[in-house]
Amino acid sequence: MGRWYVYYEDWQMECCGTPFSVGDEVSWPLLLMDADDVLAGDWERELSRIVGSVEAVPDEYGGVFRTLRAGPPGGLGLTAALNADAVDDSGPEPAEPIRRVGLLTVERHGGEWPETTGRVRAIHLVHQEYAALAPGSLTREPVPGTRSLEAVTSCPKWFGEGRSGVLVELDVPGAAPPEPRDRR
Repeated sequence: MGRWYVYYEDWQMECCGTPFSVGDEVSWPLLLMDADDVLAGDWERELSRIVGSVEAVPDEYGGVFRTLRAGPPGGLGLTAALNADAVDDSGPEPAEPIRRVGLLTVERHGGEWPETTGRVRAIHLVHQEYAALAPGSLTREPVPGTRSLEAVTSCPKWFGEGRSGVLVELDVPGAAPPEPRDRR
């Protein structure tokens, strides 16, 4: 059993999600994102370090996307879709396991990806400050260093101003994260 952090963006929940509570079993399609691309970065504590096999999965449009699977083949475990640039597309899948680091996110709009099933152990409402991109602009961007977390027992369906989603601690059977290396 491994505990993983998963970020569930507000708009993903509001559009196509089903609210959940601590203790619930959930199944979600996951995407491993570059953490710097999510709410101005600074996710060091929540990063996932995944070691696993790369699998090619056909998509609904006749193409192929890549997933990274941590856990026994064909069994329980964590499966996350990879961004297109995460693996070399020019040849066969790597025979040896690969290691990738990023932020796991729920992705309900990227195709029919395999889902990861786990039990919700904790939910943190993510508060994020935003600022106008330029004076008078209606476009806003996250302000680095202004994110905070609030422990809650249930995920809301609707979020409102200043709340950008939830960070979930998810226990996944058969998918223990690798031990962190000593940084000396």
